[in-house]
Amino acid sequence: MPVKPIRLFGDPVLRLTAQPVTTFDLELRNLVRDLTETMQAAPGAGLAAPQLGVSLRVFTYFVEGELGHLINPDLTLSEEEQDGPEGCLSLPGLTYDCKRAFGVVAKGFNMYGDPITIEGTERLARCIQHETDHLDGIIFIDRLDAERRKDALRAIREAEWAGEQAPRVKISPHDTFGRGL
Repeated sequence: MPVKPIRLFGDPVLRLTAQPVTTFDLELRNLVRDLTETMQAAPGAGLAAPQLGVSLRVFTYFVEGELGHLINPDLTLSEEEQDGPEGCLSLPGLTYDCKRAFGVVAKGFNMYGDPITIEGTERLARCIQHETDHLDGIIFIDRLDAERRKDALRAIREAEWAGEQAPRVKISPHDTFGRGL
């Protein structure tokens, strides 16, 4: 599958709450493959389905050599926090220190509908929280303190990609019988 265009800050799909996955089929496996290939080509540590314009609760990650995906995540966060650099493929070139839980236990499903649990700390915990936020319509700059958020919004307005049009999506007028996104 080809690498897909990543939606940039300002695209309305990034602010929607993604829908739970209810059907674990070939279409979903193709979405996971598209997310993985696009994330690795970017390159990034994670990529959520809304960043490709698909409002489903799915994300992929690649942290410290561990490649994976999670569908319909449910997180349990540690009380201990970390503060460190965070960026986003939907805000290219921008990085800000952001507070997150130090550890996470994430339960959900793989692309075949099998239940899985991912436990992580530090960078993996940060990535899982970041991508789950995307599924809830939250972008990491929403979690910054007022001063950092003000700086981030200024940098976004000045970024060379600011104001770019979202990719056009043509919707088929014909039933695809579940074979296309």
